[in-house]
Amino acid sequence: MKIRASRISASIARAIVHPPATRRRLLALILTFFRFFRLYLTRFHAADFATLREEAWGFDEDAYRASFAASERAGRRERRGKGKQTSEEGEEELVPVGDLGYSGSTFFATADKKFLIKSLPRAFEYEFFRKDLFFPYLAHMTQEPQSLLVRITDMVYSPQPSLGGMLGFAPTHHIVMENLLHGQETAEHEEEGERSGSSWETYDLKPSDYFFPERDLANGKLAPESVKAKLIDEFPDKVRVKEADKKLLMEQLKSDTNILASHKAVDYSLFLVRYPGPNRRGAGQQDILTPVGSDRGNSWRSGIDDVDGQWTYRCIVLDFFWAKHKTRAKIMTMLVGLLNLVAKKGPMSITAEEGEYRSRFLKMVDEMVVVA
Repeated sequence: MKIRASRISASIARAIVHPPATRRRLLALILTFFRFFRLYLTRFHAADFATLREEAWGFDEDAYRASFAASERAGRRERRGKGKQTSEEGEEELVPVGDLGYSGSTFFATADKKFLIKSLPRAFEYEFFRKDLFFPYLAHMTQEPQSLLVRITDMVYSPQPSLGGMLGFAPTHHIVMENLLHGQETAEHEEEGERSGSSWETYDLKPSDYFFPERDLANGKLAPESVKAKLIDEFPDKVRVKEADKKLLMEQLKSDTNILASHKAVDYSLFLVRYPGPNRRGAGQQDILTPVGSDRGNSWRSGIDDVDGQWTYRCIVLDFFWAKHKTRAKIMTMLVGLLNLVAKKGPMSITAEEGEYRSRFLKMVDEMVVVA
């Protein structure tokens, strides 16, 4: 629905670019309540996120704002009927991204492809991040700026009720994240003249030995293939790297998953990207754009070459918003426990104990990444 996407896009960009009014008039509050798609949004703990961007990760604040400023101006022109998505200066709205997951989230990318915006439509997810995980996340990313937890650069939310938010027409919470695929379009455009083989590949990896009802009940006949395809990815290869590179990865993941487990987060995943390595790229493709900001000494974010130079890998930890101690998780755990009295399928990834999930997650990575 193009109008819906355009309105949501405009509200996100405006929240990033323009500071909120310190005092809103009664008429503005009333009109905001009757909005369906373009909700009034503001930034959550803006000063803390700014400190993370600039001091921990080395972001250029003017460039960060510029990624959203062009989108906000383009959205304003479209609403005034002066153009669709682009202007003569090439300014574009936030770009709707195809279905990237199983949670029903809405995804956008900035026009320069540096950042992704993901909605959090489920209240238990954004409440967990806001109330339980935000300050531990802030402390961890400040103390370990080389962390491989996804860099959440902003969170915008609706501070007051609206019909659109209450009826579910538009999400009330969005997070802004780094885009690990930054550089893909440039690299693949340069490949057109001298094709270097496979394009970029992405994998959203979780331990596959958990119980997934859509896959494991009635031999998978209860769910269509389109649903099962979103459940879990399988990596069909091994990541062959030097011993120091594997050690760097495993030690950082142990630290990162420890902070998640200590706050009862489960069901997170390793987002793995690989693209043709230096021995498969053409002469004009050696310098691929890396994700924004400094990798702070951890090249698994900016790109690690395998020992043969055939592939370059990036990875981060994503989707750590499901917490064991929240009401919905407790209900799911009880239901799966009742099912296991008969079916004996074991826990799901969302009902596993946080320590066990961490152990299986690290084991998955340890077996997939090998020292060549």
